[in-house]
Amino acid sequence: MSAPRAETGVTATRAEYCVIACAEAWRDNGEVLASPMGLIPSLGARLAKRTFSPDLLLTDGEAMLVGLDGTPEGWLPYRQHLTMVTGGRRHVMMGASQIDRFGNQNISCIGDWAKPRRQLLGVRGAPVNTLNNPTSYWVPRHSPRVFVERVDMVCGVGYDRAAAAGPSATRFHRIPRVVTDLAVLDFATPDHSMRLASLHPGVTVERVRQATGFALTVPDEVPYTREPTPQELELIREVIDPRAARDREVIDPKTSGTVGAREREVPETGRVGRC
Repeated sequence: MSAPRAETGVTATRAEYCVIACAEAWRDNGEVLASPMGLIPSLGARLAKRTFSPDLLLTDGEAMLVGLDGTPEGWLPYRQHLTMVTGGRRHVMMGASQIDRFGNQNISCIGDWAKPRRQLLGVRGAPVNTLNNPTSYWVPRHSPRVFVERVDMVCGVGYDRAAAAGPSATRFHRIPRVVTDLAVLDFATPDHSMRLASLHPGVTVERVRQATGFALTVPDEVPYTREPTPQELELIREVIDPRAARDREVIDPKTSGTVGAREREVPETGRVGRC
């Protein structure tokens, strides 16, 4: 069951809770390269830098370090970018076309690797990301099509496969959180299997269970995703995303009668950027 929700008088949309949940991934990270892939993670990284993680480094997705307003602040050539990746000075939030109970992620293909039903982005930098620096995930449509018992191909390495590979794989391997349009999940269990960490307000434990294709660890008390502060809401709405693009990626159930259908529609492609 979920814990009682504290009433603050602040009204946030589902998308804004998702932004908050993504921002929290970078809390206390210090001076690391934040690499959000996708709209909601990007808004979260910018919010984190403007508030509780001011030392985060942001990029333009290519070769420049940028400030909060997008103004170039430094040059980040690809060789230096790779040095930060392999040195653990980066926290990436990737997409996932499939993810399993131990955090193995697939963005390459759906179906048998030799003859896939759907060709996706390819493995790209997912193995290096997951074995060398913290890697979180953003899933805009929580569904059994994404949360599967076994991924069709391993791109991002999960806890079980890292453990099987030995100390060289586990030394820097860490998956802080998985954020979806329904909840926040983590791997804070004895066997590092996926756990329900928080529910976005309006979502039930049963709804998350139905949308997950494997047995999810659920604590006796599941808190709600934290409320945004008035300052954070103002930053999201007036500064970071004044055109409300976030509400086109995550539709608020209070404002759309079609949200139930949208929640069941899950693309077989993950939105990722520079890996």
